[in-house]
Amino acid sequence: MNDEEYYAFIRPYEDARQMMLTRLDVLNHTLYQATDGHPIHNIQERIKSKSSIEGKLIRKNKEVTVDNAKDYLQDIAGIRVICYFVDDVYNLVSILKQQSDLIMIRERDYIANPKPNGYRSFHLIVGVPVYCLDGMEYFPVEIQFRTLSMDFWASMEHRVSYKKNRDDRERLTEELRNYADMLVKIEKRFEVYNENGKISAEGAAESE
Repeated sequence: MNDEEYYAFIRPYEDARQMMLTRLDVLNHTLYQATDGHPIHNIQERIKSKSSIEGKLIRKNKEVTVDNAKDYLQDIAGIRVICYFVDDVYNLVSILKQQSDLIMIRERDYIANPKPNGYRSFHLIVGVPVYCLDGMEYFPVEIQFRTLSMDFWASMEHRVSYKKNRDDRERLTEELRNYADMLVKIEKRFEVYNENGKISAEGAAESE
């Protein structure tokens, strides 16, 4: 895959990502009443680099081609949505699932079922329709929904342990799991003050 092929390949993924960003921005302003604040604290987004695509295909034992990237990678376009509370995450996910023009490709609820190391997040891959002169095609966008505390934990875990050879990895993993549990408890304390979390997804849809 040369540079020209890469930039042509990612163009529709960039379009799909931008459409999802716009949709999330609208939901952020309409999901709750204006006086109740917004569910999203911030949004991060990225398109996989050429080297990252090539590396992932190699790890999958696939030839590095545009066709294989399209067939085997569903995280070319990525969005990370940082919310205030867990209820905000589930409300946003529920609303997206109700939108008929999106295709739900895959979901992983690591909030209800955290990974063994304590990682918590909600992963959703959606097919977004991208229109061009000769028709329409769905392109996948991976969306990770986290609360502030989940994002803090994941960022610190990545910093201290990702791709590093450590003699104390087992102890570190146990400590990180304990920190994750502490953050869950703190998060639940703050949820007591969250009035927005009482809104149902159905009610949110009706209010749009």
